[in-house]
Amino acid sequence: MLAKLSLHTARLSIRSAMPADRADLYALERDPEVMRQLNGGAPVPEEGLADADFLTPRGTEPEVAVIHDRRTGAFVGWIALFDEGLREGQRAAEIGYRLARAAWGRGYGTEAVGAIATLALTRLGVTRLRAETMATNLGSRRVLEKAGFAHVATRPWDGPDPLPGAEAGEVIYERGP
Repeated sequence: MLAKLSLHTARLSIRSAMPADRADLYALERDPEVMRQLNGGAPVPEEGLADADFLTPRGTEPEVAVIHDRRTGAFVGWIALFDEGLREGQRAAEIGYRLARAAWGRGYGTEAVGAIATLALTRLGVTRLRAETMATNLGSRRVLEKAGFAHVATRPWDGPDPLPGAEAGEVIYERGP
């Protein structure tokens, strides 16, 4: 859904991912703290994981956009928007993102998620946005809440391997127009 995207916010440039972004995308997955809530911090192979229950983008995915700091050009992370088709009569999409540790706590996540959510809800015909994270991922939950998402459900963890905090489950957030 983010193919051919070029979007600017106050501090960020967000554009469709390209193969030239591969090294930056892969670098996120080499940081155990970035991956802690996804796979317990285990390294991800350079070729990515086609069968993972989380995305390992390499720059060829049309749903993925990269985020850069407008002032410095530094890579901040990625954001994705997945079309989920019609759900309960509404056009639904799921938003996901991953930020470099150097970008944590600076409001970049909220800025990027808010911009993509607004784009989806005002120009792409989406009427219901959804996001999921581990219940213990307080940073990601704050990003979603600040970007206008509301917590709608908590469900038990059903991943293949229990992660630290998995007993608290996963939380689902939604945002509409």
